Amino acid sequence: MENSSATRPLRQKVIGILGGMSNQATGEYYRMLNERLNGALGGWDNGEIVIVSVNFGNIEYFVRRNLWDDARAYLAEKVDRLERAGADVIGCVSNTMHRVVGPIMAGRATPFIHIADPTAEAIRKVGIRRVGLLGTLPVMESEELRLRFQERFGIEILAPSDAEKKVVDRIIFDELVRRDLRAESRAEYLRVVAALQAEGAQGVVLGCTEIFLLIRQSDLPGFPVFDTTALHVEALASFALS
Repeated sequence: MENSSATRPLRQKVIGILGGMSNQATGEYYRMLNERLNGALGGWDNGEIVIVSVNFGNIEYFVRRNLWDDARAYLAEKVDRLERAGADVIGCVSNTMHRVVGPIMAGRATPFIHIADPTAEAIRKVGIRRVGLLGTLPVMESEELRLRFQERFGIEILAPSDAEKKVVDRIIFDELVRRDLRAESRAEYLRVVAALQAEGAQGVVLGCTEIFLLIRQSDLPGFPVFDTTALHVEALASFALS
């Protein structure tokens, strides 16, 4: 329905997106945010969104070499740009880079929605307390992330075996960030999820914002799948509509 009663221009909160990690995830954020906001606002209305998209080559270089201080300095300047552009809330499209973006945002006044928080809230809402986690190596090995889920939400995180972590990470960097979607890689991911389920996981977190391109809830009937991309988008859209 058209929002014909609104005073024009319609005043909205501006969503700031720190993107480019990867461009595939960033494009999906933009599409999904506008679909969600149009569904709420109706007519021709959608979101007011500012995107600062970084060079993924820099991110890959920093992550592979554990150059987290360099990554933080690089992304802090990009956050500056979002704030200068008038963002009312900021979201980072990469689970991995929350390792540095979280601390960057901790010292700033602009609201920041951490991707783990709406994910954990969704997990708690369905009443489970133990979930498997897929993501890049830094995400799957993150003690900080494990503690965030445990201490803030009472959720235990299970990570794949060391060998399986390498498989999951390789598929993300070599395939998913290029939108190279392979049936054999889907089968590998589903095998890893089955192993996590056998260890006691009651659901699985897609802890990389490209993984939903490869597997989703329909691939795992009866086993809860928590897509960080969709949950983060919903949280950002809800903030903008509040």
